[in-house]
Amino acid sequence: MNDPKELMWDKLLKIKTTGRDDSHADQYHYPYEPTPYGVLERLADSGYIGKKNTLADYGCGKGRVDFYLSYQVRCKTIGIEYDQRIYAGAIGNQRTAVSSVRTEFRLADAKTYEVDKQADRFYFFNPFSVEILHKAAARIMDSYYEYPREILLFFYYPSDEYVSYLMTQDQFLFWDEIDCTDLFPGKNSREKILIFRVHG
Repeated sequence: MNDPKELMWDKLLKIKTTGRDDSHADQYHYPYEPTPYGVLERLADSGYIGKKNTLADYGCGKGRVDFYLSYQVRCKTIGIEYDQRIYAGAIGNQRTAVSSVRTEFRLADAKTYEVDKQADRFYFFNPFSVEILHKAAARIMDSYYEYPREILLFFYYPSDEYVSYLMTQDQFLFWDEIDCTDLFPGKNSREKILIFRVHG
């Protein structure tokens, strides 16, 4: 979806993140597709992420979420990507991006990625299957118990499987919802960001 806003923000941030890539997708790892900038504007305006926060972006792709939020709200960001070729795209963008000093990227599998203790915001745009989400969430909880802190999880365009899993986990408390249905034609009910708070 190369609408003017998508191209404008890429140009402003001095990155290249448009387009979809499903060349390495399988039943567990889903295609690369960047979060629309209109959705990221809503997230940035929500007040849930600020300059004191560190956001971990699972399935970061070419780094759009990381560069945009570090630019707009001055938070630190950590992009986690398992696909080496797409990860190389994020590193390439980091060389040119206007907000690269607050961003870093890790070539890692979410199932085994050891969560950074300073990370207190976590972003997911359906990067992988719910089976992998189980394991990533367990790692986040391990980090929370070792280094207690306020943790918020953001799920854009959540799948039914994700929602079912999250709603049945005692450690995840539904916190808020950012409605994005008006940004796109068709009034798709999945056009939203669900926010959950971790509690022990």
